[in-house]
Amino acid sequence: MDWEVLEIKIKSWLYAVKVAVKTLFNGERILCDHVFSASGSMRESCFAEITKEGALGLFGFPENVAKCKKSPEKMFRTLDLYQAIADLWPEIESIFNDESTSTVRSQAVNSLIKLGEAVRTMLTDFESAISKDNSKTPPGGGVHPLTRYVMNYISFLSDYSGILSDIVADWPLTNQSPLPEFYFGSPEPDQDGNSSAISLRLAWLILVLLCKLDGKAELYKDVALSYLFLANNLQYVVEKVRTSSLKFLIGDDWIVKHEAKAAMTVHQVAEHFKRFNFAFEELYKKQISWVVPDSKLRDEIKVSLASKLVPAYRGFYQKFRAAVNREFGSNSGIVRFGPDDLGNYLSDLFFGTTGGPGSVSSGSSTPSFSWSLGGKSH
Repeated sequence: MDWEVLEIKIKSWLYAVKVAVKTLFNGERILCDHVFSASGSMRESCFAEITKEGALGLFGFPENVAKCKKSPEKMFRTLDLYQAIADLWPEIESIFNDESTSTVRSQAVNSLIKLGEAVRTMLTDFESAISKDNSKTPPGGGVHPLTRYVMNYISFLSDYSGILSDIVADWPLTNQSPLPEFYFGSPEPDQDGNSSAISLRLAWLILVLLCKLDGKAELYKDVALSYLFLANNLQYVVEKVRTSSLKFLIGDDWIVKHEAKAAMTVHQVAEHFKRFNFAFEELYKKQISWVVPDSKLRDEIKVSLASKLVPAYRGFYQKFRAAVNREFGSNSGIVRFGPDDLGNYLSDLFFGTTGGPGSVSSGSSTPSFSWSLGGKSH
């Protein structure tokens, strides 16, 4: 059956099952108990004759859904079915409490079992899909579509943490490298260990995503851009955890630790700016005294230098300046030069100690760099 059609049937079933159990079956139980109060066997026989066939069909529907082909988009409707039966189980057990209607109870239990198995299969397939994803990395080191999809999916899963705790409680991770204990920090598991089980499962899915992102970062030829990619994506993951139910499952310690990791990648980008600043300053101080007397040759050399240096720096500057300034502040001095500044400084070169047109320190010998760039720092 087409999923869109089946989903409509599921929505109808979710509404109908509450009415059937709480009103129809419960009302029939009350009526039979009252009318046939003098005969227990007659009471149960009559009740079974009236309700058994309908109840078996009603509680058999979720089991049939669970047998359908599994895919990630079916997860949440499957959980809705599980939730509905689990919530109604006390009434089901009370209403169909006689041996004559034991098959109804068994059918409801079987549906829960099959739905739970379907959920576990879909979780396994979801993890596998993350690991096998081969989509391209976004230009500019932005947030990957995989990151958005996976974190939205996991945050929705966290809204079902109660029933997921039941489903995964006796389903340990089978990976050969289980998560280290320090991966959580919090929350504390409840007496049954259920909170720990669902926290571990969801945190593991996030870790699978982060490992996949590490691999995708290596596809960038620019090392600094790979750092920015990791910082952007890790920040998105952390923010998604902070603003969803995941925060209560995975804990504040996890958020703090991974925020620090995101900041660390921006620090690595900042180091590239610092190294460039130092190298450019040193070369400028050295080459400001160099002389090329022929104006044509001098201009050709400067044009050649500018054509190689300025476009490359401009691309780096445009990609990373905002992230570094956001982390350290625009007055930190880490992003010291703008692309146009480089062109201005290059125009000062090769006039020698006597200076020349555009010279920062005309007539002076080997000027102090801090003074010579004072009016042009960015």
